[in-house]
Amino acid sequence: MHFIAANPLPRLLHRARRQPLAVVGILLLAAFVLGGLAAPWVAPANPAAIDLPHRLQSPSAAHPAGTDELGRDTLSRLLWGARLSLAVSVSVVSVSLALGLTIGGLAGYLGGWIDTALTTFAMNTFLALPGILLAIAFAAFLGPGFLNLVLALSIGGWAGYARLVRAQVMSVRDREYVDAARALGAGGLRIFTRHILPNIVQPILVQAAIGMAGVILAEATLSFLGLGIPSPAPSWGSMLNDARLHLFDSPHLVLFPAAAVAGAVLGFNLLGDALRDRLDPRTRLEMGL
Repeated sequence: MHFIAANPLPRLLHRARRQPLAVVGILLLAAFVLGGLAAPWVAPANPAAIDLPHRLQSPSAAHPAGTDELGRDTLSRLLWGARLSLAVSVSVVSVSLALGLTIGGLAGYLGGWIDTALTTFAMNTFLALPGILLAIAFAAFLGPGFLNLVLALSIGGWAGYARLVRAQVMSVRDREYVDAARALGAGGLRIFTRHILPNIVQPILVQAAIGMAGVILAEATLSFLGLGIPSPAPSWGSMLNDARLHLFDSPHLVLFPAAAVAGAVLGFNLLGDALRDRLDPRTRLEMGL
């Protein structure tokens, strides 16, 4: 019994049996993250190297995922595309979350006319507009590029985080421990960072995980439309755009990038569901976690 208590493997296996979809999500994300981080070392070829004599080749030992219309190795471009998608998703979620915490925290904690102004004229305005259309408009105005893409997606994505943060802050700002900290003379910033934020971080983490999936899909959409990262940088969306002309004669050019996008999005969605089940005490009790 002492060995079972000290060995974490049985507990991990128990959780895996309880949440098999979470295991699938973790495996998908592990492949996505490791592939992106290790792209410079594991990619079999230069993703921008043109080899016209070997264009549109089917998957083979030399090119496991085939080659595109310019003879570039598809597997290398997929790995570097994962690196690009990972960088964009982390950057966009970080910027959106920072804006959401600041604006939503101010609205929820201060209340009054500040809450009315930030909620009615800022959050609701951005939430009323479709996020992807807003991102397309800003990306078209700013032009293609990494920083412009991050800015365009962040402008369309911060309002959802702000709305969530505001609701969570309003639910805990009048709790006893917050009143006690206020009575002891703690300032607003200290109360928010030391007493409120740790108690609202769980739903924010879930929203961030699901938001990563949305950013990957949005980045692929903008790149497909030519508003993302300009060529010759490999992007899953631009790969799909290039492959649409060869859908019937070289279907692998569509299948591999589409599978990569679907796998990454599915992985983050499954991770978000697993985090929600894990961090919710009632759900954790019901599932025996």
